Amino acid sequence: MNQDKVITIVGLGVVGGSYAIALSKKGYTVYGVNRSKESLKLALERGAIKEGAQTPEEYFAKSDIIIIALYPDQIVEYLKLYGKFIKKGCLVSDVAGIKSHFVEDISKVTPQGCEFLFCHPMAGREKRGFKYADDRVLQGANFLIAKTDSTTQSAIERMTNLVKSIGFGEVRITDVETHDKVIAYTSQLPHAIAVSLINSDDEDSETASFIGDSYRDLTRIANINEDLWSELFLGNKDNLIATITSFEDQLTRLKNSLIEDDRETLKRLFVKSTQRRINLEKKK
Repeated sequence: MNQDKVITIVGLGVVGGSYAIALSKKGYTVYGVNRSKESLKLALERGAIKEGAQTPEEYFAKSDIIIIALYPDQIVEYLKLYGKFIKKGCLVSDVAGIKSHFVEDISKVTPQGCEFLFCHPMAGREKRGFKYADDRVLQGANFLIAKTDSTTQSAIERMTNLVKSIGFGEVRITDVETHDKVIAYTSQLPHAIAVSLINSDDEDSETASFIGDSYRDLTRIANINEDLWSELFLGNKDNLIATITSFEDQLTRLKNSLIEDDRETLKRLFVKSTQRRINLEKKK
């Protein structure tokens, strides 16, 4: 029988707020903690939380699971301040997009008798704040769990049961290092490309205006939270630099083929990319 009934969400932004909405709809007792009183008020009005406060002492003491939906660099300090209020047996988790740079510090501040599970819901929006929270973004989304040497199977099962109950799709288990390498390739590189495109010399040109919807689609994810994403980029910079370098190499091959009118090389590149796309579809 599932005993994880009381959940506290720290940080009622888009992701934390969406969690809260989904969990409350499924009958969990959800408490919200947020610095902004406005977000707490909105969450209460929408029925996303049972109660809310700006600090977590009371809620941590009775929570079965705590989800800390803060920026990566804030999580360690938060546990230093409030970890002593967490009850024994509680499962603590995050939603951060990178892991490696704070795993060791987390292990030092996680209260004895509790476990910290590194998680990454692959869902969200470009907007920020609770007013944009929507549990529909979680439906069918992938959910990543990044294991460390101390991760227990019990923690994985508890979190899997929780996120499956609110509509997440496949739960994938990986290690911390692989997680950050994959995120550099699948999430951070596309954002970097979008930022580069929209900051290019064509930003306000007639060309950008003419291509309209195509340009907007290509650059949609450039509308991002600058505080969060600068932290994510710098926190995972080694993996991201390696990924960008690989991307630059491929662009250079394309560029040189154009300069040299090398039709055969272009064809080989196109055939290779087409085949890789077909293979991805087969795996899916």
